[in-house]
Amino acid sequence: MLKDALPPLVQELGFDSYAYLYMEPARVNAVSNYAPEWQDRYFAAKYRHIDPVIQTANSIMRAFTWAAPSLRDCKTKEIRRFYSEAAAFGIQSGISIPVRTACGHMSMLTLATNKPSLSLDTDIDQIAAVTAVTYLHAKLETRNTQLTDQVSFKLTARQAVCLKWSAEGKSMKDIAAIENMSFATVNFHLNNARKILHASSLAQATALATRLGLI
Repeated sequence: MLKDALPPLVQELGFDSYAYLYMEPARVNAVSNYAPEWQDRYFAAKYRHIDPVIQTANSIMRAFTWAAPSLRDCKTKEIRRFYSEAAAFGIQSGISIPVRTACGHMSMLTLATNKPSLSLDTDIDQIAAVTAVTYLHAKLETRNTQLTDQVSFKLTARQAVCLKWSAEGKSMKDIAAIENMSFATVNFHLNNARKILHASSLAQATALATRLGLI
């Protein structure tokens, strides 16, 4: 089991804990040995939306080290509270390795430590780091990882029915004829559904709506 194999490896590398996140607009899957109380707090407080590590990962998409700043240097009260609570659970610095996955989503492996700062003896091997996370992502995709955070989406009846027909391979022209709508109306409902689901394409929207049981 990967969950059994990761902790010894993490400690061998000089870290205390790890977190693997696979992030989609609608949900986050996680495998971690962070304290359960911290994991519950993190997702209940929606910290992933303000987490500076995730924001950095999204912007640079390469392996990087990080350390919590002094509380007076935090830009907002929310970020100050985030770092303060993380430190209480032994998370003060670490290394994070993000990679892009299907449909523009992101997977990220973080190795964390209670040390106030992190010093690596050698530069991070970017290719090895990305390869390792890609391999981990592929392995975990075949397993039932824990669903730790999921957004609730609400579609109107017309948005749902248009998406349902689209998922069955019907074109917008076909849907308009079946539902006795104009082409423009079908396009309107499908476009709004795509925006609600934070999908970049109609195909992604139909796939996500199907997976979430919305259609």
